[in-house]
Amino acid sequence: MGKLVILKLGDGNFVQGFSVTLQMGEDGQLFSLEITGKLPPAPEIRQYYSGWVQSYAGLGLRSRLEKPASQITNVSLKFLTQDCLNAAQVLQSQFNRWLRSESFYPVREKLLEQLMPGDEIRLIIQTEDIGLRKLPWHLWDLCDRYPKIEIAISALHVQKQDGLLDAVTDKVKILAIIGNSTGINIQADRQVLEQLPHAEVSFLVEPQLQQLTDELWRQDWDIFFFAGHSSSTLNGVTGHMYVNQTDSLTIEDLRNALRKAVERGLQIAIFNSCDGLGLASNLTDLQIPQIIVMREPVPDRVAQEFLKYFLQAFARGESFYLAVREARERLQGLEDKFPCATWLPIICQNPTVLPPTWQDLCNNQIRETAVIPVSEPRLRQRQPSFKGKPGFLKVSLLSLVVTALLMGIRYLGIFQSLELQAFDHLMSQRPVEFPDSRLLIVKVTEQDVLEQPQQERRGSSLSDKTLTQLLTILESHQPRAIGLDLYRDFPVGGEHPDLKQRLETSTYLVGVCKVSNPQTQDPGVQPPPEIPIENLSFSDVVLDQDNVLRRHLLALTPEPASACQASYSFSSELAFRYLEAEGISPTFTKDHHLQLGETIFKRLEPHTGGYQNIDAGAHQILLNYRSHQNHSLQDFAPSISVGEVLEGKLNPDLVKDRIVLIGVTARSFNDYLSTPSNQGQKQMPGVVIQAHMVSQMLSAVLDQRPLLTAWPLGSEFLWVWCWSLAGGLIVCRFRLWLRIGLVTGTLSILYGLCLGLLIQGSWVPLIPSAVALVSTGGMVVAYIRE
Repeated sequence: MGKLVILKLGDGNFVQGFSVTLQMGEDGQLFSLEITGKLPPAPEIRQYYSGWVQSYAGLGLRSRLEKPASQITNVSLKFLTQDCLNAAQVLQSQFNRWLRSESFYPVREKLLEQLMPGDEIRLIIQTEDIGLRKLPWHLWDLCDRYPKIEIAISALHVQKQDGLLDAVTDKVKILAIIGNSTGINIQADRQVLEQLPHAEVSFLVEPQLQQLTDELWRQDWDIFFFAGHSSSTLNGVTGHMYVNQTDSLTIEDLRNALRKAVERGLQIAIFNSCDGLGLASNLTDLQIPQIIVMREPVPDRVAQEFLKYFLQAFARGESFYLAVREARERLQGLEDKFPCATWLPIICQNPTVLPPTWQDLCNNQIRETAVIPVSEPRLRQRQPSFKGKPGFLKVSLLSLVVTALLMGIRYLGIFQSLELQAFDHLMSQRPVEFPDSRLLIVKVTEQDVLEQPQQERRGSSLSDKTLTQLLTILESHQPRAIGLDLYRDFPVGGEHPDLKQRLETSTYLVGVCKVSNPQTQDPGVQPPPEIPIENLSFSDVVLDQDNVLRRHLLALTPEPASACQASYSFSSELAFRYLEAEGISPTFTKDHHLQLGETIFKRLEPHTGGYQNIDAGAHQILLNYRSHQNHSLQDFAPSISVGEVLEGKLNPDLVKDRIVLIGVTARSFNDYLSTPSNQGQKQMPGVVIQAHMVSQMLSAVLDQRPLLTAWPLGSEFLWVWCWSLAGGLIVCRFRLWLRIGLVTGTLSILYGLCLGLLIQGSWVPLIPSAVALVSTGGMVVAYIRE
């Protein structure tokens, strides 16, 4: 059951302000809440809207007004489009500022308190003020929190609709009026209507008044549709339909015929034409339950696409409001050519009537329109109690309900913290793996830092002198790549020209910088001045909300103003250089996934495994840490300190044809990050984590070590449902003394399977499955005892 929210904007005007009454409740039931508030005076809102209307009209787009728009040159159109967008942005900003005013605050907070992000919400604005009706209510920032909300407008004073009866039919009956089409293409509208499933469409092409009224009287209609030119008077009170080349009709001309159509079951009127608020105002007096109009002149292409998107969504089973929302939002794909296209469609609703679904309209039984109770409470019949053990079918249905509920809760992110903790635990329980001998980590320890004069280091961990000595030794042993995981945003000193030349010309040396982030006001870190752009990489990582690093960032597109313009991560650049010697170069699939050889690194989605609605921007994958002795994450690759290298203790075989990573492990530089481990080693040096990332890429490509992925949502649903069903069947089929043991054993099997699948690279739901198993079992127990 969805939610119904009615916002009544009563006495007042933009100069004096408006009184506000908020009513809320479950759709189809009595309101459970009512509060009052006030919107303060805001005469400038009307001015901003007028400014946007003038800018929009100035675009000269070919629309479904009574007269074709004048042509605009390509040169001026760009400037007019920008002017329209600027006016829209100003209006949106000022409109939301008005809705955040202090006197309206209690209403806003009550909405936030009572509504959940997963609720399907019908928000109806009841007002007699034409200026309020025209405002872009869908841009209210409150709506961004609720993906299933859609807004309609209504008159303040409406009559409770009596039950409407239709004749027995198994098709949706549509009367389609094809009016004056001068200068526009309405054949596209006709084609969409003709392709509708379970629909019987009658077309009247450029009819006379008598033909139209006769057809309205002749039989029962579910939907009245008009395509062609239309307009409203300046005050928005009266609308005109241009039904043929010579005649325009008002709703008053059709009043008797439309009233009869409503009495016989007319549910929806769609005016796929321009400037329809005047038509809607007249139709509201006739108590037509649902009306769709365009608030301003609508470009021909926009009208065609909206109709197609709406009817496709409505016919496949979406609710009336969600179908309108989907169609309206899909118009955003046209806004490069038709600015503000998403502003145009609007619902006009009789709030005493529940909108029908497509299935309601084509139901083969006599149907009565559901009416929201206004004064009398809805009577409920007490359900009979069930006794004894339920059968397999009832347990299956119960387990499906439990699964759907839990997966919905999971989708909202409520289980995310628990699922990430379970993921960390399973990661720590994986078997020991062989060390990765393709890597060598050169550590800058506290002792290495202290042995260098502070003035020579210039705030870095290594002085120019020490770095020169270190690179000379390492390069002499012929590594495939050297990764310098050290920030050096200052030039090399003049006394070390050899270091400067090495940084400028070395083909296997990779430096790092940090990309700026305007959202967090992080300026980033500039790259070493001497290293060319092709040898640069970024060191940025993606942390979860608990500051644990579980994701591997492969590539991103830096902001143009960022000092760091590297597109690939430190680990990616090192892996690319190693694999190049193996004849493997990076490519991208048609879905824009990175591919190395036969291995495809599929980027994360916002909903992946236990992650729900995360920022999955750039190219991210899950990080499959390599576990070694005692389940440690730190000793998976050979390592040596800078001091030991300079003292000649380095084995040349540890360097030749390997990747060498140079980075700080000294605690004083605070380059430590939290990792998914429950073995007391929660934090790890950044250079070691970078080595894990390099190892993951090399192992996936060369050793076929699995990358971590999650199942599709449908597979996860089936997985959770199986465990939910298992819990119900155990309780249903076995005696009490066996149930606890079997449930415990089943949970152990679930744990083992989740661990085994994770080892093979699949992250499957553990927490939701366990909760589903126990919950369904508990509900079956309650059912039996009732």
